[in-house]
Amino acid sequence: MSKIDFKKSMKELFAPSAKEFSVVQVPPLQFLMVDGEGTPGGDKDGEYTQALAALYPMAYKLKFLSKKELGRDYVVPPLQALWWADDLNVFLTGDKDQWKWTVMIMQPDWIKEDHVTAVRQVVAKSADLQALPKLRLETYNEGMAVQIMHIGPYSQEGPTLKKLHEEYIPQNGLAESGHHHEIYLGDPRKTAPEKLKTILRQPVRSK
Repeated sequence: MSKIDFKKSMKELFAPSAKEFSVVQVPPLQFLMVDGEGTPGGDKDGEYTQALAALYPMAYKLKFLSKKELGRDYVVPPLQALWWADDLNVFLTGDKDQWKWTVMIMQPDWIKEDHVTAVRQVVAKSADLQALPKLRLETYNEGMAVQIMHIGPYSQEGPTLKKLHEEYIPQNGLAESGHHHEIYLGDPRKTAPEKLKTILRQPVRSK
């Protein structure tokens, strides 16, 4: 049985340049998603940590179901997140309590709602996961977007994002059309901060 790695089969979405921005057309893709608000990481009882605690076991058990019952194997895609706030200044001030987010992991198109329902029941029996009831399977149609690879700590994304929003987007006749999107290719628990790879993506539209 062959194993699909979507980072390779959809390379244009997962391997942008780290030196220059590029425009991509992102097709509709389905994700396991959990919404929340507040500081990411840190507090083990925080919403963000709880969301990941539900998201990862669901993603891996769906992969195992797909391999065993559907005869289709794949590499679990990387964690992704959408970020926004009612007042965008909170991203500059560092007031993380006001951040809003959706954490998500892409799912193959052959994974259906009944598969999610079955796996959710199994996961619910193995652990008391507070975010599990909030988890959903949903198609996200991002469309045209500008992206770049950021190499380094998350805290150092600011200059690149400033250049993206204040220079590249307006200078190319574009306008923002959705939430800031990040794709985490590195594991901060295992990778040195200066070597972390994060795709920074901004959905756009033509003016």
